[in-house]
Amino acid sequence: MTTAIAEAVPGTSRSAPAAKEIWTPFNAHSEGQRLFKEWYARLETANERHEPVANVFVMGNAIEILRSFDFHMVFPEINSLQTGVRKTSAEFIRISEDYGMSPDVCSYVKADVGMMLKEEKEPLGKMPKPDLSVSSNMCGTFIKWAEIWERRYKMPSFVLDLPGQRSSSWVVRPGDAQHSADSRWVEDQFKDLIAKCEKITGKRFDIDRLAEVQGRVNQMVIHWNNVMELNRTCPAPYNAMLDGLTYIGIMNVYRGTVEGVEFMRRLEEDVRAKVARGEGRVPEERFRLLFSGTPCYVSMRRLVELFETWGGVFAYSDYLTFAAGGMDAAELLYDTSRPLESLAEVTALAAQRGLSNQFFAHERMEKQIKDYGVDGVVFHGIKSCRFVSAGMADTRDYISKRLDIPTLYIESDLIDPRYWSDAQIKNRVDAFFEALQQRGGAGPLKGKATHAQGRTA
Repeated sequence: MTTAIAEAVPGTSRSAPAAKEIWTPFNAHSEGQRLFKEWYARLETANERHEPVANVFVMGNAIEILRSFDFHMVFPEINSLQTGVRKTSAEFIRISEDYGMSPDVCSYVKADVGMMLKEEKEPLGKMPKPDLSVSSNMCGTFIKWAEIWERRYKMPSFVLDLPGQRSSSWVVRPGDAQHSADSRWVEDQFKDLIAKCEKITGKRFDIDRLAEVQGRVNQMVIHWNNVMELNRTCPAPYNAMLDGLTYIGIMNVYRGTVEGVEFMRRLEEDVRAKVARGEGRVPEERFRLLFSGTPCYVSMRRLVELFETWGGVFAYSDYLTFAAGGMDAAELLYDTSRPLESLAEVTALAAQRGLSNQFFAHERMEKQIKDYGVDGVVFHGIKSCRFVSAGMADTRDYISKRLDIPTLYIESDLIDPRYWSDAQIKNRVDAFFEALQQRGGAGPLKGKATHAQGRTA
């Protein structure tokens, strides 16, 4: 597949004389916070400026099409997780349950409904009324959640039906008959979405604008994949379950933008510098871990602390796969000479990867364990998310018995603090590390993995 990986960021000139570059230190966390605040500030005034707004999810969202129509994007999942980070989720969950929602309903949904019922500002501002929502079968909850917005805001929703992996070890490759059929199915749906966007915005679809957005997405994908590969080094320069969440947030919110490309470029540069200095997230790295599942945002730092005090670092997390919106693989790049067709082809492949990560997770996890030199796998079951948690028992059994890799299972929730038991989880974590020590896995900077040189954006 040909790509426009190295095309210049729109708005810049290759022939212009190089300006003297002023070096400034880069802090991914503070820069990410700044970008999030700017995003929320633009959302808060979007309705006043009569600019189109779409509610979308991090998976199966067709953002490239929406951005070509100048939609502002609201991510209700991100808004809900922010209530967890800010310790305000319990109140909104209680409001929604008093309203009649079951305790078993996704806590993200309940926090969103609670904020709507209370007419509360979101964690960083008031969300605009959406003109459209885009959901998909990547998670069954997405579809029901979008129906709530339809009823409340009296606006249309669009549901993408994306093909997933049909069976274990089933692989579709670009160009074969099955992938071509899947791509045509997705492309026809995109054409329907484009017609809906034209009706809402009063604008004609600009395929060159779509290609422009895709070119920037390609650059972000390459930077992001280089950043993930750099964490194969020992010591790992960042923690995939703490630092990685900031990175993936920017990947989604600023996908296909100049700001997104620049953030990811500087992030890769910063992580490479840490690797060159031998700087690790954990000063004395002893255990390299893989985290499977969604985080518990109400106790995120505490969860990481429990592992880091033992010298354990999460070198990788499959959350960085299914929450990447299809941007987690270096081969998922757009051919900007065929924008719409390529969007459908890549979306079909990304959907297969995202869905298979849940239903056939053991196949990819085996490779990730080898790539990142993993000593143990931590599974985090989510009380209110069956999509993430349903197949964990089978995957854990495969990893333990077939690969002889120690595993730990803990359970809490996305943002509901009622399901976090600090003493119980700490006891399980301590027992897990004691078992790892008995296997002789502990040791100073084992140097198991080496990083790739990476690709050029």
